[in-house]
Amino acid sequence: MEWTLTFAPLLSPQLLWPLVASAALIALLVLITRRAAGLWRVLALLALTLTLFNPALENRETKPLKSVVALITDASASQQLSSREQQTETTRKALLSRLQALPDLEIRQATLEPGTSSANNGTRLFSTLKQQLEDVPENRIAGAILITDGQVHDVPTSIKELGFNAPVHSFITGQKNDFDRRIEVTAAPRFALVGSSQQIKVTMHGEGTPPLGEPAQARLILRQNGEEISNATINTGTTLTLPVEILHAGENIFELEVESSKNELTPLNNRALVTIEGIRENLRVLLVSGSPHAGERTWRNLLKSDAAVDLVHFTILRPPEKQDSTPINQLSLIAFPTRELFSLKINEFDLIIFDRYERRGVLPSLYFENIAEYVKQGGAVLLATGPDYASRKSLYKTPLKAILPAAPTGEIFEQPFKPQLTKVGERHPVTRNLPGAPFVIEGQKSHEQPEWSRWFRQIGATVKQGDAIMSGAEGQPLLILSRVEKGRVATLLSDHVWLWARGFEGGGPHLPLLRRLAHWLMQEPDLDEETLRLTVDGEQIIAQRQTLKTELPPLTITTPKGDERKAELQQNSNGTWQAQLAISQPGLYKAVNGQLTAMVHVGPPNPLEYKEVIATQNKLAPIISASGGAQINISEVGESLPTLTMVQGNQFTANGRWLGLKKTDASELLGIKRLPLTTGFFILTLLLGLVTFMWYREGR
Repeated sequence: MEWTLTFAPLLSPQLLWPLVASAALIALLVLITRRAAGLWRVLALLALTLTLFNPALENRETKPLKSVVALITDASASQQLSSREQQTETTRKALLSRLQALPDLEIRQATLEPGTSSANNGTRLFSTLKQQLEDVPENRIAGAILITDGQVHDVPTSIKELGFNAPVHSFITGQKNDFDRRIEVTAAPRFALVGSSQQIKVTMHGEGTPPLGEPAQARLILRQNGEEISNATINTGTTLTLPVEILHAGENIFELEVESSKNELTPLNNRALVTIEGIRENLRVLLVSGSPHAGERTWRNLLKSDAAVDLVHFTILRPPEKQDSTPINQLSLIAFPTRELFSLKINEFDLIIFDRYERRGVLPSLYFENIAEYVKQGGAVLLATGPDYASRKSLYKTPLKAILPAAPTGEIFEQPFKPQLTKVGERHPVTRNLPGAPFVIEGQKSHEQPEWSRWFRQIGATVKQGDAIMSGAEGQPLLILSRVEKGRVATLLSDHVWLWARGFEGGGPHLPLLRRLAHWLMQEPDLDEETLRLTVDGEQIIAQRQTLKTELPPLTITTPKGDERKAELQQNSNGTWQAQLAISQPGLYKAVNGQLTAMVHVGPPNPLEYKEVIATQNKLAPIISASGGAQINISEVGESLPTLTMVQGNQFTANGRWLGLKKTDASELLGIKRLPLTTGFFILTLLLGLVTFMWYREGR
């Protein structure tokens, strides 16, 4: 408690000060002229003026407030390397014990945890400090203590940016002889055309003090989609250019890894992932139509409506055995360029479709052999068959027999039937979830029969290889898909798909079916029946598995640290399975399920957390020095940490043996008692007494 004299003027300054000046002038004149009772006149004026100032005695009751110190622990990814985690925890406990022993001190603790958000922005230690002190007035802040490796990425440039004027001390983890090497992808395309060659540029950096005998070069391995494709020797501080080929559409994943050294601080930054999205040029499709039929234009209309497809269409109506005397210049039909299409330029096509084509002597056996070889090397063939497939002129009786998945039985079923999805077809991405098809809800089928129209003709055949994903009349296979070495083949054993296109009995999903079928043949990654993909969703990794199998082994996921975790895949719907994994740190994650491998990189390609991992005092030095604080290297002092003490002001707040925290004088006001001095009976009596005595003196 303390008493103070305060003033609360009764008039505004604009009126009060002129009156004070006038009173002072009158008092001066009275004293100069030495008038009778002049002293009493001056005293009366003084009492009146004092009354206008309204003086009072105030009694303030206050309570001293504790000073606040922030203890911030850096637990970011780089702090978990080597022995830093143990150093950090030991130092934190020791400092906390010393702080708790200081009187009138409130301790605010916070830990900067690792996470994907910090991977891109780095270690935001001062942002964490600001959050802890944002509700504390500046005059209560005694200082801050940071436990970190010094790799901080939001260091203020001045005390003003720091937000308070108190010492900041740092305890630096790590060892003096730490050494690390890392690789950085300096240039890589994001998109590229399928089949093109691209370049990836990678640089190897060396940081810290390399041990005696540590080589200045290392072996760099390049993997594509999990398989090693090349290796080279790279020197520290140099950039290497690696040629790569874009093999397919969609994600082409390239993994770069430089061999680690036993002397390294961490091998986590020895790997990098580059994902190049493969883009196809317009897909080239060759459509060869044979016998004219009602659905001939179905395929043409479908392919012409797709902007990503360049269609070459030939309809063979004039076989070579037909001879007449019509002049060549009057023929409206052109000769079929068999040699150009099936010998010279066959590899330029992504898909060849035979629509009700039969052997008519136009294509010799050599060209069918070329087509079979084209498929084995990665091409695609689709047979949309009719009665021709069951006849003596069937394409099955050509060298194509070696790659075709269905052998005709000679039967032709001409009866109404609804195409059905087989058990495999319910899981295959080409036919799964076709509009109108039955779907499963809580273990029950929505409806038994597909909600699409009937067909009336099907060619009998037996499946030699591949999967029948649709069935038709009497349960016979209707649509068969097959892989032949690097290529793909499909056979549709009916020519009545046009009924769906015409809307007969409500039609059917001809567009999605035929479009998916064509793109599966052209090896669209999203339609592969056996795939494994990893995606990042917030703080989780989502593993998506597509398969025709009904049972799957657990998923094995390797974290950036090299730890292996098992995850059970849960079935979402027919053919799709999913598992989730919480992200523990940024970096490269790898998943394996059976023969399939998938990878995903969490965070930026070159995260700040692993860009520099050698402990340093340089980054914090300017702000620590400006605040009057000090930096302590934990590896040098060991368990002999400096003592902590409270000091007045912020001068000389540290030396080799102790660290100072600012002693604040902040207090909390509990109440105010005010005793006016110029109001009430007392001042009235004083004024009347002075005026009366003045009148008495003048009367004498």
